[in-house]
Amino acid sequence: MITAYLVADGFESQLREELQRQGVAARATHGRLLICDGPAVPSAWAANVWHDCVELPVASIGTAAKALRDIQRNWAMYAPLHHRRAALIQERLPHVSAKPVVFPAAAPTAPLGSWTLLAPDRLLAAAHCSAPFPNGEVAFVEDREGPPNRAYLKLWEALVRLGRWPQPGERCLDLGASPGGWTYVLAKLGAHVVAIDKAPLDPKVAAMPGVEWRGESAFALDPASVGPIDWLFSDIVCYPARLLVLVERWRASGLVRNFVCTLKFQGETDHDSAAAFAALPGAQVLHLHHNKHELTFILAAQS
Repeated sequence: MITAYLVADGFESQLREELQRQGVAARATHGRLLICDGPAVPSAWAANVWHDCVELPVASIGTAAKALRDIQRNWAMYAPLHHRRAALIQERLPHVSAKPVVFPAAAPTAPLGSWTLLAPDRLLAAAHCSAPFPNGEVAFVEDREGPPNRAYLKLWEALVRLGRWPQPGERCLDLGASPGGWTYVLAKLGAHVVAIDKAPLDPKVAAMPGVEWRGESAFALDPASVGPIDWLFSDIVCYPARLLVLVERWRASGLVRNFVCTLKFQGETDHDSAAAFAALPGAQVLHLHHNKHELTFILAAQS
């Protein structure tokens, strides 16, 4: 059995370290694709995991395209080498729409395989992949007018991947909210937002209906002073171990139904804290396309 892990540019060392902690070493590297023996292991840093890969000899462009079509309809190409030949193969496959997503929207559900040319006459393909978007990359129709910064894109992506987002009238807590990129997204969805930050929000965000700003520290905040909330969001700049203590306090309070938090790494990647977040029952820990040296933690109530 072969599993391949595709990682975002610049985060190859994080993926290698994460895999090595689980006893997995790449037997080959193909651009940003790490090809490993054995079944898939949990990986936060992989932008896309290729399950049950097959290697196929392909004598020509036509035979390569037919071999892929015989497996399934939808394929995404990854071509760090032999790009022109790969592009000619992809042209003979059914078109897969890659239009920018208009938020809010659910991620595609149709099976999307991935393939690459290891050599001009040798193809690696996986019909089953972890990401619903080609190579794990999602583009949005951006909002260039409202948000005070670009942090809103990773929240959009997290919610699209989750397949759920706050509904009108739901109560959200945004920790470390200033200048208000995430608060803006939540208020636009019609939610009531309690924004916590010692720094004020951008005036345009603060004036949005449903926004309540409290000039307090997220870490000193008593859950009982806030009460029940449907969603807890955090994009705080802090060490992940400190964020884990905060999340555990709110989990213990029983007041929160859903969590979406950014784990920001300062200096070395804290794999231990990332693993501790991933070990929480029902948790997802992902490196989103719009993340930098950070991961996104999602813990959602069962719908």
